[in-house]
Amino acid sequence: MQAPFDFQKLFELSPNPYMLLDRELRYVTANAAYLRVTASRLEDLVGRNVFEAFPNDPDDPANASLRMLRDSFFRVLNERALDTLALIPYRVPRWTDSGIVVEDRYWSATHTPLLDAAGEVAFILQHTMDVTELQQLKQAMLDARSAPSSDPGTQLEAGVFLRAKAVQEANLTLDGERRHLRRLFEVAPGFMCYLKGPSHVFELVNHSYLQLVGHRELLNKPVREALPEVAGQGFFELLDGVFTSAEPFVGHGMRVMLQRVPGGPLEEAFVDLVYQPIVEADGRVSGIFVQGHDMTAQKRAEDELARHRDHLEELVRERTRELEQSEAERRQTEAALRQAQKMEAVGKLTGGVAHDFNNLLQVVSGNLQLLQRDLAGDAKAQRRLETALGAVERGARLASQLLAFARRQPLAPSSINVGRLVRDMDDLLRRALGEDVEVETVIAGGLWNTSVDRNQLENVILNLAINARDAMDGRGRLTIEAGNAMLDDHYALLHPEVTAGQYVLLAISDTGTGMTPEVMERAFEPFFTTKPEGRGTGLGLSMVYGFVKQSGGHVKIYSELGHGTSLKIYLPRSFQVAVQPAEAPSGQVEGGTETILVVEDDPAVRGTVVEVLTELGYRVLKASDGQSALAVIQSGLPVDLLFTDVVMPGPVRSPELARQAKALLPELEVLFTSGYTENAIVHGGRLDPGVSLLSKPYRREDLARKIRAMLRQREQRLAAKGLKGPAPVPAAEGPRAADGALKGPLRILLVEDDADIRESACELLTDMGHGVQAVESAEAARTVLGRDPIDVLFTDVTLPGMSGVALAREAVRQYPSLRIVIASGDSRAVNSESGPELERAVLLPKPYDLDQMERALEQAAAALTAAPRTRSP
Repeated sequence: MQAPFDFQKLFELSPNPYMLLDRELRYVTANAAYLRVTASRLEDLVGRNVFEAFPNDPDDPANASLRMLRDSFFRVLNERALDTLALIPYRVPRWTDSGIVVEDRYWSATHTPLLDAAGEVAFILQHTMDVTELQQLKQAMLDARSAPSSDPGTQLEAGVFLRAKAVQEANLTLDGERRHLRRLFEVAPGFMCYLKGPSHVFELVNHSYLQLVGHRELLNKPVREALPEVAGQGFFELLDGVFTSAEPFVGHGMRVMLQRVPGGPLEEAFVDLVYQPIVEADGRVSGIFVQGHDMTAQKRAEDELARHRDHLEELVRERTRELEQSEAERRQTEAALRQAQKMEAVGKLTGGVAHDFNNLLQVVSGNLQLLQRDLAGDAKAQRRLETALGAVERGARLASQLLAFARRQPLAPSSINVGRLVRDMDDLLRRALGEDVEVETVIAGGLWNTSVDRNQLENVILNLAINARDAMDGRGRLTIEAGNAMLDDHYALLHPEVTAGQYVLLAISDTGTGMTPEVMERAFEPFFTTKPEGRGTGLGLSMVYGFVKQSGGHVKIYSELGHGTSLKIYLPRSFQVAVQPAEAPSGQVEGGTETILVVEDDPAVRGTVVEVLTELGYRVLKASDGQSALAVIQSGLPVDLLFTDVVMPGPVRSPELARQAKALLPELEVLFTSGYTENAIVHGGRLDPGVSLLSKPYRREDLARKIRAMLRQREQRLAAKGLKGPAPVPAAEGPRAADGALKGPLRILLVEDDADIRESACELLTDMGHGVQAVESAEAARTVLGRDPIDVLFTDVTLPGMSGVALAREAVRQYPSLRIVIASGDSRAVNSESGPELERAVLLPKPYDLDQMERALEQAAAALTAAPRTRSP
């Protein structure tokens, strides 16, 4: 057996220069030939960077030769492939007889990568050949061409040199072409590789191929080892067939599953590819050139386009169906719009009519109730009055139904349990329906609460029950059901007026005659009825419809001729705890001695209310509009309760009047009244928080109890603050005599140009027991002073002509015993005109209350004996 070669000895004895570099281009070793041609020692090179050991040109570190060498090394490191420099000039030291000299030499270098176990470049082996003499011969040839010679030897040498030059130039050209083709191979947009031999070993792979299969080690590996996940997908078999048959294969849109990340999942890809066999001159196939394109993105785009196309076709079909229904929907929408416009128009009409109608009813009702007291003991008259009052109540119900349909009734919603309310109405319903109507109630467990006006809902249930009784001719079964319901988005889409959400369902069903579709369509219209003339107004169902809509709910009729009708009411769910209803007040009607300011623009209504309240014992002030009422409040007159109509003329609306009055008199109670509230104190169909309302027309008892309840609340607040208000008195014990004339110890001349303030102050002074004459100017006061005996001059400062201060000063000079009370909101107005005549005057600052007025009169009465000075209560 032949002994193995000693490669180290072979390396040392090689006549060609070799040296070995690591990845950082540092010397590892070099043979003797390399040390000889570079005039260097091994111990001076090992561990040093090649460019540090041989910088080439220290004056030009970035010279062309150095760049050529560095680029070659980097190509080997990056591509892990052999690289050749056909010719490179480099300045190196050389041994000579005179010593070491540095000179330019010409080299031809080959750089071979030595790979480690991981396939990375561990070392670079450089083999160089000194071609300096060849370059010198080339130069000599050039010199010979430029200087002709007849020497045959010289011509022979020139020919050799020309052939050597041609070979060198051909080598340089081939080297450039090889690099150019390699760059084109690398940057090609399609994936390419070369598989050698029957095992299909990877010899060349470009960047696009590595992107397709995932960056992994492929070179020098058979395809089955390099891409094991492709087994069973048919590609290896195709390669074997191409290699055997020498016939190319072309594939389009081929699906392949690849593991792009080590240990990762298989990913789907689609490729177009060509397997081109490489056939040698003898007909033998040496390998296969693979070229193709990754079509994954295009395939997915095509699939997505196909899905969109299918979806678009479905949308077109759906739109076609919608268009087929659009005409019917348009007609339905137009009908709904006409119905809404009709309802709105009728609503506006009914609102205005109800306001005037309720005012008329209030006048009639008030006077009838006053007559009841005046004609006490006359049984015949009392029966007639009761009949008239019953007609007033029926008229009031009619107006209330009109407002309910118009969705303009003032609602006071609270959280209630519908099931409990239905059970509480059981006795009432049975009395109203009679013994021949069987009433069945079905209340679901876990019933939700809803927020509605309790009284109005009771009216709705009672009206629907009576309608059902009439539809059954007084004999049948009435079923009242309450449960939870969910109206979803689909239902809301079919019924645009509905908001999807949770509701409490109240269903009232009968076994009556039922309705035709034509009747159902018009069932909610006002004044529409199928009952005989005189048996109904046609406002029952329209009232139900208006109330439910105003409460934010939904109502639906289900009916079939001969089988009965079911009306389903959906009321929005409330998450608040159910509130127990307050007990209705009862017992004796009480009056009181407090002061009430009545604000009403209708003279007849105002007169009736004033008379009723006066009869109850209250001190009553009156005003015809908000501006006049505000002037009364600002004058300082004491007021305990403001009773104002909602709809009034003038710039000061009732809510603003109430706000400013409460600002001046924080303990003031405010009670609104109206037959039609508009949007002044009702928003969203509900009374504003903290607002008290007494709807017109109202009975004397309702008015008395409402006012007494509010004044009792005021008394409780005052008691909590340590104050005390007037005590109530029974209505039959009012403080006035029959003729209303109360004469007192003081004769007072009241001078005030504002008619409302003058009237209110006059009534207060009269109620205090004094005799009062009221005039509007200083000139009129002069006439009274010259004609009648007067104890107290009670005057405002600002008057149309002469001021109140000037009037008081003149009156005191003429009548020294005259007491003076000057009412003003600015004490400086008095001080600027003060004099000895006004030293005894009492200044009453505005606004003043009843107690301040009484104290001012007491001080004025005692002023003659007191020290002379102007005083304020």
